[in-house]
Amino acid sequence: MLFSEYLHEKAEESRHNETIGYLIVIIGAIFFVGGLLETVIKVESPEWFLIIPYHLTSHPYSLLGLTLTSIGMVLLSLGIVIAVHYARDRSWYMKEIQKAHLLEEQKLKIEKKVKSGLLNQMALKTKKKASLEKS
Repeated sequence: MLFSEYLHEKAEESRHNETIGYLIVIIGAIFFVGGLLETVIKVESPEWFLIIPYHLTSHPYSLLGLTLTSIGMVLLSLGIVIAVHYARDRSWYMKEIQKAHLLEEQKLKIEKKVKSGLLNQMALKTKKKASLEKS
């Protein structure tokens, strides 16, 4: 397996993991909004810290709303971190793939120059032989 093929596979894997990170963000947003809506609709007088219900009452929906909101926030932050991490990995792999392709192109150019140089030398030798044979 060539190094460029390995990098290509790793870039595809990072792209897949980045997509999973985005899906975790979506699931976290659903849990977060669901927890907030559940708290607003079912709990009679919730106490809020910014947008998070923090005071638990004897109502069972109070605990459920706080749990859904907390899990949603954790999943949101975790998904964002995962997506950013794998996006950076993928960009590094893509840069390395570009470097590998540049090296391969340079090798091909050098081989082409060497091959054309050898062909020119062979042509000169045959011309010299032909001119020596004529004289």
